[in-house]
Amino acid sequence: MAVDILNPYEVAVAQFDEAAEMLGLSQAMRAILRKPKRELIVNFPVRMDNGDVQMFTGYRVQHNINRGPAKGGIRFSPDVSLDEVRALAMWMTWKCAVVGIPFGGAKGGVICDPHKLSRNELERLTRRYATEISILIGPNSDIPAPDMNTNPQIMAWIMDTYSMHRGYSVPEVVTGKPLSIGGSEGRLEATARGVQVVTREALLSRGMQPEGARVVIQGFGNVGGNSARLLQSLGCKIVGLSDISGGVYNPNGIDVMRALRYSQEHGGLRGLPDSEQVTNQELLELPCDVLIPAALENQLTAQNASRVKARLIIEAANGPTTPEADRIFQDRGITVVPDILANAGGVTVSYFEWVQDLQRFFWSEDEINQRLERIMVRSFQAVQDRAERQRTSLRMGAYLLAVARVAEATEARGIYP
Repeated sequence: MAVDILNPYEVAVAQFDEAAEMLGLSQAMRAILRKPKRELIVNFPVRMDNGDVQMFTGYRVQHNINRGPAKGGIRFSPDVSLDEVRALAMWMTWKCAVVGIPFGGAKGGVICDPHKLSRNELERLTRRYATEISILIGPNSDIPAPDMNTNPQIMAWIMDTYSMHRGYSVPEVVTGKPLSIGGSEGRLEATARGVQVVTREALLSRGMQPEGARVVIQGFGNVGGNSARLLQSLGCKIVGLSDISGGVYNPNGIDVMRALRYSQEHGGLRGLPDSEQVTNQELLELPCDVLIPAALENQLTAQNASRVKARLIIEAANGPTTPEADRIFQDRGITVVPDILANAGGVTVSYFEWVQDLQRFFWSEDEINQRLERIMVRSFQAVQDRAERQRTSLRMGAYLLAVARVAEATEARGIYP
């Protein structure tokens, strides 16, 4: 199957169907868990700086809320589609369940290119979208968070818009906010910290030490950049990095802090001193112990999976590996730590932020990092144990664990009326 016609929702459903079959779920339970609970499509006008009015389309999908309120990010991108949002909402359900957080899965998005909008246009778009989806979101029903091309400032506008409608401050309606209005310490690097923990655990479980392990990371944004920095602090040797401008490679190791400074000063990694230029495609095939795709979906495909040299793949991005590539990696004995486990640090600390906002009582960064570490280690071990018991991959181990937990909650609650 060609990469460009892969439908993310069909991939998500196929992964669920495989787990449901292994678990022996009833046909009724399969029918319930395959479908999103709610799908909202909104078309709304935004007044542009030049006085023109432009129409935008946005989505908010809740997949399953049997284990708690819906939770999931909002992305602003020209490529947002309903099927992409459906898939991401379903993956969020499993992600929350695999780390034992009492949330269901949701996702949202607006079809737009935020890089072509002024700050004022972006604020007006965000506030109008927040108003349109306010029939679904709320601190006890559906709590958005940042995702692709959204950030703490956009969460602040959503929180303020929701609060204006209520007449009082409701910081717990979103997570990933600035600290000044109820954000949490450690939230910005939480996904990367989770990646660091599961990478360490995966290396150790395979008899490899983090010290000296050669790591290649695709993506140098918040997740990729912080993952590189945190893994280097463990003693890993970061040999390859890439961003939208291309990739850089040095088999002797790259100084991550220097690369971060260079990227900020030059707008990208291209031309980083003491490194060899490589394409993003070549980066994925570099010799290394650990490959961390931390950028876009569908990066590891049937076309390049046979040339990947890593022994361990940690999915920091959502859906970076196609099902065909997954099968090739299994046949080749390459271990893949799936996205629903590997990048769950973000939603875990989002949960901490929500709890702190509800209590109006805040924890220190040390407390947050310790709690996150405990949850990620426990979750990795549970997934690995399940995979070993069922003699299957870590991805299917994670799905078996997550789907069983959601099915158990659904069974306990029953069907109303």
